[in-house]
Amino acid sequence: MLPWRRLLRPLAVLTLTAAALVAPTGAAQAASAPSSGWNNWSCKPSAAHPRPVVLVHGTFGNSVDNWLGLAPYLVHRGYCVYSLDYGQLPGVPFFNGLGPIDKSAGQLDVFVNRVLAATGSAKTDIIGHSQGGMMPRYYLKFLGGASKVNALVGLAPDNHGTTLLGFTKLLPYFPGAEDLISTATPGLADQIAGSPFQQKLNEGGDTVPGVKYTVIATKYDEVVTPYRSAFLEGPNVRNVVLQDLCVLDLSEHVTIGLTDRIAWHEAVNALDPSHAERTTCASVFN
Repeated sequence: MLPWRRLLRPLAVLTLTAAALVAPTGAAQAASAPSSGWNNWSCKPSAAHPRPVVLVHGTFGNSVDNWLGLAPYLVHRGYCVYSLDYGQLPGVPFFNGLGPIDKSAGQLDVFVNRVLAATGSAKTDIIGHSQGGMMPRYYLKFLGGASKVNALVGLAPDNHGTTLLGFTKLLPYFPGAEDLISTATPGLADQIAGSPFQQKLNEGGDTVPGVKYTVIATKYDEVVTPYRSAFLEGPNVRNVVLQDLCVLDLSEHVTIGLTDRIAWHEAVNALDPSHAERTTCASVFN
C-alpha cells in the first residue's frame, strides 16, 4: 500500500464514522423506548418486512457490542431484530465465538427456532460479521437451517478460512502451536484456511438450494486474508467489494460491521431486493 494511502485511511474512517454518528439511526429512540429496540420478543414482523433478522457476532464479539450500530439501524427501518451469544468457553466471560464452530451452529439453530416461534414467521434472514457470516453456513448445510432461512448476508465473512496475512502458514514451524490453538480456542482453529472444519464446510459446494447469499467484503481486511476468500460460488450468490460501492470507504475488518453504513445499506438491499436502492458513498447519510 502506498504511504499516502496509509495516511488517508484513518482520516477516511473517522470521516465516515462521524457521518454515521450524526445520521439518523434510531438509537436515541431505542434508548428512550426499550420496547422499540432489538431483542424485543413481542415484536411482530410487518407486511413490508415479513421476516425477522438474526444478527450473528464475530470471534471475540458478543450479542450487544457487535451490533450497537447495525441493530438500531435495522430497527429504525421497521425490522424485528434479534442477536445471540454463541461459542462461549468456560471461564471466559464477555468474549464469545471461541468454541467449536459446529457446536456454535447448534446454538444458532436453537436461537432461530426461538425467534420464529416468537414472531410467528416461517423464515428468518441472517446478517453475520466475520465468523458470524460463515458459521451460519454450517447451520444451513448440516443442521436443517435452509428451510428456515431466506437470506444470509456476510460482512467480511471468512467463508474459506483465513491465513491471517500468512501467519497461519508459519504454525507448522512452531511445534505444538496448532495443538495449543485447537485445544484452547477451537473456534479459532476452525477458521484457519484448510482446517478440517473448513474442508467439511466447503466440500461439495459453498451453498445450499433455497437460500440467497450476499457477501460484502473489504479489500482492506487485515483478518480475512486474502479478502477474496470471503467470496462464495454457486447459485443465488452476490459477492460485493465495499470499495466498488464507494471508493472512499476504507473500512477494515472490524469497522465494516461496527460503523459502516455503506455496508449496512447494501445489507438492507439484500434483505429487500425488490425495494433496493443503489449503494454509493452518499448512502452513509441514509
